[in-house]
Amino acid sequence: MNNGIQCPICLYERSCQRPRPGLFECDICGKYKINNKLEVPAPEYDTSLWNLNPLQRAVLSYRIRTESDASSQAGSDPFEITSEVLDSLRSNGSLPSPAVQATNIIRFIGDEVSRSGEAVRQLPIDFHAIIGALNRKTALRLTSELVERKTLKTASQQSLTNIDLTLEGWEQYEAEKRGQFGGNYGFIAMEFDDPDLDPFVKDVVKPAVKDATGYDLVDMRDVSKAGIIDNIMRVRIRDAKFVIADLTHGNNGAYWEAGYAEGLGKPVIYICEKEKFESDDGTHFDTNHCTTVFWSKSRDNDEDFRQKLTATLRRSFDESL
Repeated sequence: MNNGIQCPICLYERSCQRPRPGLFECDICGKYKINNKLEVPAPEYDTSLWNLNPLQRAVLSYRIRTESDASSQAGSDPFEITSEVLDSLRSNGSLPSPAVQATNIIRFIGDEVSRSGEAVRQLPIDFHAIIGALNRKTALRLTSELVERKTLKTASQQSLTNIDLTLEGWEQYEAEKRGQFGGNYGFIAMEFDDPDLDPFVKDVVKPAVKDATGYDLVDMRDVSKAGIIDNIMRVRIRDAKFVIADLTHGNNGAYWEAGYAEGLGKPVIYICEKEKFESDDGTHFDTNHCTTVFWSKSRDNDEDFRQKLTATLRRSFDESL
């Protein structure tokens, strides 16, 4: 873009256009909106308005870039920055781990080569935002490491031009496409705002998973609700090490998320409130024969639940955690 303005998110000079008030199109971040309650009248944004540090700006840029592409494809509204988004960013915003960033690089190169049939001549200006790196320097350094590991090949490691996947890289790309990549967290599919389940998950399930495996257990409330929820959810499940699905409420979303994870070959662990499971309208017949760990509203079997969940996780991974 020519004659652009400074993007209020990534702060790149002349990288951004403002077609109309509140709407921005940035070469780095992509297309996004700013809620009118956060708008300022000046043509150039006062970037101190949000008081974000470089890491928080990179996280937000990654979120926008990830979801703005999906928004365009779906024909829906672009990502909107609200006070809720900023509060969530300040409290728990984080970039993907270096291992996930490396997988994102392999995914990006593989997708581009598959689409064009040619090596990637030059990494785009928004490359770091695409893979979730802090800045371009970090993204290029990680790309060079993948070249050194023979996952990528390039005409010039110094300039990183004409990049393609090696045979090993293509094998990793295909494995990731099949969902065989496992990240450093677990995902839980569940009904929200239940007075019994919410505290149980917070006080028992998440700590039990962390203690037993070292992995955090996340749900959709651990990320901002802005953007395309389906897209965020698919990425969360795709990159998770495993999925836990609570079937207590017969929640269609939880069943769908569990099925999606099963289709990707992820370990899926089912949990359910014991009385619900044993009732006449218990869990769906397609899952009621699966191993299910029971919990109780009375909370009198919390320790038993912890032990059985740990054992089930270990069997699912087929390894000692």
